Order: sequence, then C-alpha cells, then structure tokens
Amino acid sequence: MSATPPHLAAPPAHYENFPVASWLCPPHLRPPIAAIYHFARTADDIADEGDASPDERLAQLRAYREELAVAARGEATPSSRWPQVFGPLAHSIAQYGLPEALLADLLSAFMQDIEKTRDRGTYADRAELLDYCRRSANPIGRLLLHLYGVHDAQALAQSDAICSALQLINFWQDPSVDLPRGRFYFPLTDCGRRGLTPENFKVFAPLSRAEPPQEAINLVSVLSHWARELMTEGAPLVHRLPGRMGWELRLVVQGGLRILDKIDDLGFDTFSQRPTIGKFDAPVLLWNALRMRRQWRPMKAAPPR
Repeated sequence: MSATPPHLAAPPAHYENFPVASWLCPPHLRPPIAAIYHFARTADDIADEGDASPDERLAQLRAYREELAVAARGEATPSSRWPQVFGPLAHSIAQYGLPEALLADLLSAFMQDIEKTRDRGTYADRAELLDYCRRSANPIGRLLLHLYGVHDAQALAQSDAICSALQLINFWQDPSVDLPRGRFYFPLTDCGRRGLTPENFKVFAPLSRAEPPQEAINLVSVLSHWARELMTEGAPLVHRLPGRMGWELRLVVQGGLRILDKIDDLGFDTFSQRPTIGKFDAPVLLWNALRMRRQWRPMKAAPPR
C-alpha cells in the first residue's frame, strides 16, 4: 500500500515534454496540480499501457468515470480501484471547486482514442482534430487557470490555443510511435491535398523500411506550421498571468516551440526519428523564456499548402 497521504498525489514518474507541478508553481497549488496530473496520467495508462483489449480498456475508463462522479459529489468509495488518484482529487475538487466537466472531457478523449484505434478511425479535417484537442488538452489549461482564479474569455481562448498547439505538436512529433499503434492523426483533407491516403503510410517508415516520400514530409511541414500558428496565437497569455504562473507558462510555450524547431531540424521526417527535449535543452528554454516580449516575433512564411 502506498505511504502517500490520501490528499496528496504521488509525484509524476513519466517522461514529459513540458514541466508539471514544477518548482515555479506556488507551493500551495502543487498538490491540486499534482492531483490533476495523476488523474490524467492514470487514465492515459488505462487507455494505452498493458495488453488489455479495447473493450476492457473502455470498461475500465467507464468505471474510472463513475469514481470521478463520486469524488465530485464529495462521497467516499469504500471499494475504490484507484484510491491513490481519487483521494487527492476529491480533496482538490472540494477545496478548489475543480469543474467535473473538464475532468470528464479528458476521459472522453481517451475513450475516443481507444475507439478510433479499434475501428481504424481517422480524422476528416482539422476541425475534427481540434474537437479532439478541445477534450484531450484544453481542459488542462482551463483547470490551471481555474486554480489561479483566471476566468475571462480572452485568457481561456489563449489557453485553448496553447494547449491545442501542444497536443498537435505531440502528434507531429510522434508518428513513429502512433502509426505502429494504429493511431492516425493526420487530417484526411491535408493528406488528400498531397495525394496521400492512410493506406499510403503503410509502405514507408515507420511501418516499412522505405524512406517517407516528399509528400509525407511536406505534410508534416504544413501541419507543424499550423501548430506554430496556434502557439503564436496563444502565447501573449504569458504576459497576462502574474508571477510564477507566467514564468511556468513561458517554459511550457518554449518547450512546444523547441520540439517544433527539432522537427524542423530533422527536415520534418518524424516518421523515422522522434525528437525529444533533454537536459541540454534547458538553457535554450530558459533563454528563450527570458527573451519573450509582448510583441511576438514574426513567423516564417508558411510552406505551400
């Protein structure tokens, strides 16, 4: 049995591109931020890890959703399957009024991932992919703003842009991981403009030994630029948030941009290699965070669409 007190979440143990409950967060907010992270991370593990069938994963997530509802009502679950998650989360919901709907949206996205993978599903266009981001990523930013007492519409919209950008960056960073798992996040409309279909991706890396064709490289280039546009749209939020929160967000934004730079350095071939952030990137992230100005630097011209 874990020695962690029921109102404190265990510390993060997974690799992450971006800081989570770091030392920049005010100490009094680290427990609820860790509780949110642990809730999302555990749900992600249910959806992704181990050898359970899709139906078994969906059943577990439905049970997980039921425990969320109980925690949101402030009730106890004597036979909880995840006491290390819902003990701290229930405490944080009660203390800070965390919206249940945002937490439930995360579970909806995880379930959609399972169903799409099981059914070999795809995303028709960017709008459909952004709807997934609305549930898979945007709730995290909104929950953090809630903890900091920021609720205005402009801040929420900028937070959504940053979080959606981070989710898209993860997609364009990870085709070497996602495609072998049967997950296809490239919008079909963008593929179609380059004469690509999901079947075409089976004949080059990572699903085959052949090098990816130029059309696939161009696809990653265009979609990476889209993610950078979204990040640029949301980045002014760092100047509206006070103190530690603003600096934390600067590092989050710069972490996403750093991955995009590394994708660029690979010639946009993330089919053959996965770019990551390591300890040697820390000075670059800190320097770029310090240099952020209210006037965002001009972007490079967009690649041909």
